[in-house]
Amino acid sequence: MTQTSAPRLLTRPIPSSGEALPVIGLGTSGPFEVGAEAAARAPLREVIDAFFAGGGRLIDTSPMYSTAERVLGELLTPAQQQSCFMATKVWADGAAAGDSQMKDSERLLRHRPLDLVQVHNLRDLAVQLASLRAMKAEGRVRYIGITHYTVAAHADLARVIEREKPDFVQLNYSALTREAGDRLLPLAADHGVAVIVNRAFEDGKVFARLKDVPLPAWAAEFDATSWAQVLLKYVIAHPAVTCVIPATGKVRNLRDNLAGGRGRLPDAAALGKIVAAVSA
Repeated sequence: MTQTSAPRLLTRPIPSSGEALPVIGLGTSGPFEVGAEAAARAPLREVIDAFFAGGGRLIDTSPMYSTAERVLGELLTPAQQQSCFMATKVWADGAAAGDSQMKDSERLLRHRPLDLVQVHNLRDLAVQLASLRAMKAEGRVRYIGITHYTVAAHADLARVIEREKPDFVQLNYSALTREAGDRLLPLAADHGVAVIVNRAFEDGKVFARLKDVPLPAWAAEFDATSWAQVLLKYVIAHPAVTCVIPATGKVRNLRDNLAGGRGRLPDAAALGKIVAAVSA
């Protein structure tokens, strides 16, 4: 099946607006932290082109990721900027520093209004959330959110969801690290908060467990043809998940990841099989 004839990506609505987002996004931490050398950027250009050709929209980045914002801004074409749902973060202390950083993000990403700005790892939360609400009122950002990447922060994320009701929360969730499914994901659904999932591959560690394990025949029951697709479909199968954002700098992996957002999703029995397989 060719890329152009592939089924469309599944989408989920942002609860606060109803706007639909494809369930597979693109993370930039690591692969997009490169310099200006053509050799370093050429594979990323392929990844970006394949991402949009395959129906992707949400790209997640941050000022914390060294050069990633600049690289994105310089690689995205005008047409891709129009299609892109640009999610970045504020990672600063104090209102002035946060505002300066967000202005830098607008300039580097060449994207205004920014679609989503998230308080990165809850840093200076009260101050930065207040600034983001003002930016949203001014039309400089469309949605606001919060992020973290550890289970230890889940209780803090839950308190912010209940108290602040942001548009988005970004959190870690995978077939190996399932704690978010116990409380955070249902809580987000109850409060109308969209969920972006990071670390679905446990920073690649899960593949070390699976490298010598053949793909089970039962993966075909939910249209998965690789372990990456199995792992992504595990995450997407939770109805509270809006989008998952695996990072990659390889076009082959990007296309494989996108395929994880197409076709059938695992049922409860299949989810149990996935957990057993990755936990063995």
